[in-house]
Amino acid sequence: MRQIQPLELSAWLARASPLLLDVREDWEVSLCALPGSLHVPMRQLPARLAELDASHPIVCICHHGGRSLQVALYLEHRGFEAVFNLEGGIDAWARQVDPALPTY
Repeated sequence: MRQIQPLELSAWLARASPLLLDVREDWEVSLCALPGSLHVPMRQLPARLAELDASHPIVCICHHGGRSLQVALYLEHRGFEAVFNLEGGIDAWARQVDPALPTY
């Protein structure tokens, strides 16, 4: 599992399509989300693991990066090959990449 900074992810998204896995709760996603993200709340992930491609790059996203780090480690231990954690979460994304994105 690797950490990725918001600006690094922004550059990556300009040239490739990793899966953006948003593990926040429904109410959080209703406030703000990255376009194209797959929303799977952290507690639902074990039951929905089959929805993910273990060979496709996955960037895990939460509010500040703590829950997504746990999810990234979980995926890595289950054989997922290219897993990243968005360091600082969607909050850091809003502050560094997209200031128009609401923060909470």
